[in-house]
Amino acid sequence: MFRKLLKIIGIIFLLLFTALVILFYRFSTPKSDEKIRNDFSESNSQVYISKNTFKEFEYRVLTTQKKIDTTLPTIVFIHGSIGSALDFKHYLLDSTLNEKANLISYDRVGYGLKHTGDVQESIAFETKMLEDLINNINKKNTILVGYSYGGPIALASNNEYKKIILLAPEVYSEVEPMPWVLNFYKWKATRWLLPKIWKAASKEKLTHKSDLLKFETSWNENPSTIISIHGNKDWIVPFKNSLYLKEILPPKQYDLVTLNKAGHGLVWSHFEEIKSVLVQQLNE
Repeated sequence: MFRKLLKIIGIIFLLLFTALVILFYRFSTPKSDEKIRNDFSESNSQVYISKNTFKEFEYRVLTTQKKIDTTLPTIVFIHGSIGSALDFKHYLLDSTLNEKANLISYDRVGYGLKHTGDVQESIAFETKMLEDLINNINKKNTILVGYSYGGPIALASNNEYKKIILLAPEVYSEVEPMPWVLNFYKWKATRWLLPKIWKAASKEKLTHKSDLLKFETSWNENPSTIISIHGNKDWIVPFKNSLYLKEILPPKQYDLVTLNKAGHGLVWSHFEEIKSVLVQQLNE
């Protein structure tokens, strides 16, 4: 009887785990342009999709304005790993944000339909690509929003922006966790099981700690005012990342917004709180 019970529990666990993997795979798989347009159309919203090239890499850019309105501020969203431009879908759909700003979100190299898996494992590369994307936009009227791995990309840009807003940023190597599941990528026997986009995220994760060492001691050289929004129950990117910035940045330059009991999915779970901060900065 005990063995039967263990077998049933094992089967249930396996089924739940399989369902979770399938859901996560579907969520993380790059969406086609047509699917994105349909999603926005169903929400009675317009999205403009363009293709930009940086060096030899083509990447996708989403905007909710056909042309940049130079009288308005611009918000540029930078996703994490695993991630895509659609991580900020709720923000791109929001009518208040659209009234107050130009909204831009883009797929980082390795996470879109093109060059899937070809991540560059380099904050410097990502920052140069970001700066190339917004080259013709007034920096002092631009807000960068970097989520997770997107945080150090925004922070490494030494232009002076209207504001840099970090969402659970990975900026401090000393507290960078290495989850056990990374072994599925490290082991050649299991690596082939992973989709390209999961391999991309694993490659970035494994090199991120050493890459951060090139930047983390110079975060205080950034000329912009910085706000970090972080959940104090985040085990994927520990809250200590934002506390580290509080230690090294002057109080007048840095503000920490703590989301009590929030985890790493704050971009989705705490949309209203994050939107409130964005609106406040747009109104300044």
